[in-house]
Amino acid sequence: MRANARGRWRRALSGARQAAVAALLGLLAPWAAAFGFDDVAAQAAALAQAPAPAAAAPLPAALQALDYDQLRDIRFRPERALWRREGLPFEVMFFHRGKYAADAVRVHELVDGRPREIGFDPADYDYGRNRLPTAAWSGLGHAGFRVHTALNASDYKDELVVFLGASYFRALGRGQHYGLSARGLAIDTVGAPAGQAEEFPRFTAFWLERPAPGARELRLYALLESARATGAYAFVLRPGATSVAEVRARLYLRAGTTAPAMLGLAPLTSMFQHGENQPRPDDFRPEVHDSDGLSIRTGGGEWLWRPLANPARPLASSFAMERPLGFGLMQRDRDFARYEDTEARYDRRPSAWVEPIGDWGPGRVELLMLPTPDETHDNIAAYWVPRRLPAPGEPLDLQYRLHWQGDDWQRPPSAWVEQTRAGRSYAALGPDEHQFAIDFRGPALAALPAGQTPRAVVTADANGRVLEAQAYPLPPDLQPAGQGSPARWRLHLRVRQQDPARPVELRAFLQSPPHALTETWTHVIPAR
Repeated sequence: MRANARGRWRRALSGARQAAVAALLGLLAPWAAAFGFDDVAAQAAALAQAPAPAAAAPLPAALQALDYDQLRDIRFRPERALWRREGLPFEVMFFHRGKYAADAVRVHELVDGRPREIGFDPADYDYGRNRLPTAAWSGLGHAGFRVHTALNASDYKDELVVFLGASYFRALGRGQHYGLSARGLAIDTVGAPAGQAEEFPRFTAFWLERPAPGARELRLYALLESARATGAYAFVLRPGATSVAEVRARLYLRAGTTAPAMLGLAPLTSMFQHGENQPRPDDFRPEVHDSDGLSIRTGGGEWLWRPLANPARPLASSFAMERPLGFGLMQRDRDFARYEDTEARYDRRPSAWVEPIGDWGPGRVELLMLPTPDETHDNIAAYWVPRRLPAPGEPLDLQYRLHWQGDDWQRPPSAWVEQTRAGRSYAALGPDEHQFAIDFRGPALAALPAGQTPRAVVTADANGRVLEAQAYPLPPDLQPAGQGSPARWRLHLRVRQQDPARPVELRAFLQSPPHALTETWTHVIPAR
């Protein structure tokens, strides 16, 4: 295009559209400097001034017609993995688009700071028993990708992380099995006006930095888009016994759109069907869940624990604070006997702990629990909601580390909740009464002087009346070996729900006045 024609063309564009087009044209220009986070952020800022993208072209009919098993029969050929020929410490394989992963993402490789798009090639896939017209699928794109590295053994590259669908991703530490997922961003998970559904932003483009020989971490960038938001992300993935994803994000709300009711940052998504606090008599497995509780460390130094549940109706809880020091959906039950599932191995599912970098300011951790009939549906979400939303075009910057933890999960240094059990024992409960057995364990309890009993501090809101709260040590044969004083204590708690049509909020911890010895157990008795 000649210079004078280009000038007339640009003057005809609105200022906002011009900025967006200029940023996108920049992808085609030679790179004067190494591509990085600021380049993705510039694209996100420009797109935030432009209208939301139109709906993507539909899948080819032959792919749309494939059922779940037929789509699973399409497998990426490992020998064609990105970086396998070079013998690098990380390799990348791609997912084929289909009915259950319909959206295409653009994937680029960064070599010496210069991007090269990795196009779709049907020769990369084994289509199994499917007979499909792959020659007609030029430009089909990828549904997502997975990264492999020597996680569990030096002579085999295991899956480390998967990016697939919307802004979902999940990772593994050593010896773990896939469980809960993380997301880039959540919008209007709760609080949206009646009739308005949750908005699911998605990663539309990725840039993977080619690792050096012997590299111990992998860096990649992602562009996020949705109807009302855009964003730039940088991920640094470090595999290990606890694998860590260091995340940097810059988010923008789109101009000319209605502000979201809720912006959920560093969101986590998990599954809870039943557990010791909510047994299911028709299942031979004592517990079925990817996570059993929400853990929070507030800026004020308090640790909170909220056991998860499979509620009869959607149940949302908020934990307000001036700044968070961490939160996560945790799998504290690590013994196989808790689950007795040789296939799913819920005892090996990771916990995910969000560690903020810098001061996130005031806001709240929000927990959403939805009813689920089985273990195939994720029904738990947790995320950070800032008190103030950015104005359209104003950047919201965020950094955090996401720890995928196994046996060595994040816990308070004093003492923590080991289990929560609910229901009657021998004696029948009175009308609208609820009984709990809450076990605490930790070094602060073991350090108590001999014969000292901690004080049980229990509070209920106006709709709850505490009838009994008694702390006592578990018998000696149930104590960990080598402790001076009992390290495991049980809190027996009985509460009356004054009005069963309204919920009850409970808090409890053990204290050696004036110091708290344990984290704070929190629970909500739902309305009937």
